[in-house]
Amino acid sequence: MTAASAHARPRRLPRIALLATGGTIAGAGPDSTAAAYVAGALRGQALLQAVPQLAQLAQVQVHELFALDSADISDAQRLQLAQRVAALARQGDVDGIVITHGTDTLEESAYLLHLTLKTAKPVVLTGAMRAATALGADGPLNLYQAVQVAASARAAGQGALVVMNGAIWSGRDVAKRDAAQVQALQSPYGPLGLVADDGPRFYRAPCRPHTLASEFDADALHALPAVAVAASYGGMSAAAWQALAAEGARAIVHAGFGIGTVPQALQAQARRLRAQGVWLVRASRAGSGALPASARSPLWLCADDQTPAQARLLMALGLTRTQDAAALQALFERY
Repeated sequence: MTAASAHARPRRLPRIALLATGGTIAGAGPDSTAAAYVAGALRGQALLQAVPQLAQLAQVQVHELFALDSADISDAQRLQLAQRVAALARQGDVDGIVITHGTDTLEESAYLLHLTLKTAKPVVLTGAMRAATALGADGPLNLYQAVQVAASARAAGQGALVVMNGAIWSGRDVAKRDAAQVQALQSPYGPLGLVADDGPRFYRAPCRPHTLASEFDADALHALPAVAVAASYGGMSAAAWQALAAEGARAIVHAGFGIGTVPQALQAQARRLRAQGVWLVRASRAGSGALPASARSPLWLCADDQTPAQARLLMALGLTRTQDAAALQALFERY
């Protein structure tokens, strides 16, 4: 082979597995200007066909997992998703993975994947705020940019990523903060980077352990222990806590005021629940900010900056490994 012919050999396109789970990005409705639609109505192949430009970016192979509104994804299904992604990541013919997902619980799936996948290959979740049949649907561009990121070596080793509206977010701290706008996803620390015409440009990186450096492994998990979240409000009673404990919750995350404040009138009930073996975790409903060390006590474990939804998942993962209070508390400070 001459140098000229070797130079002319076409570059192999990255091989991307597209895993469809439903959501608004696959939603369809009868009216392009109305808000009503059915989430997950379109299959993954239809999403791929709607963006023919993807053929110039990567070799994309579609895999179907769910066709669900993400509000309906259970913990068992979220673990199934993690194990399916882990299996795809082990394949030698897969260079990166893109997951289409509803935005309502996208942050929860991203966080679980961030903590439990044993791979450095790019794993990118994306979704949409407008159904595929809506006027000005944002899903096609989000999918295109997600594949751009998953196909880039720059995205390797960054943990689970979320790409929407031109931004690259870390699965460690992204959250949905707007009910309707296309810029619904936010992080108190900003995006990791942006998607430009030539692909991802990163400006920061996750500094807490994830994926290969995490102690959790999706393939070693058979189920997640029941951990619930109880929202705080002025004048709240302990009825929600009691009901959750009666249903078998092994831990309750209190989405408290400010720094996770618990009303004084509820402390006696908290002591009773803890005596029954129910773990109690303080988190904040504020949406961002770290809780001080003074919020910890023998009665209460305390989140760091994790949202109540993230604290729930991290506590569930922790309970699969330990029943030691100090070790469980250390997880919030480590991850």
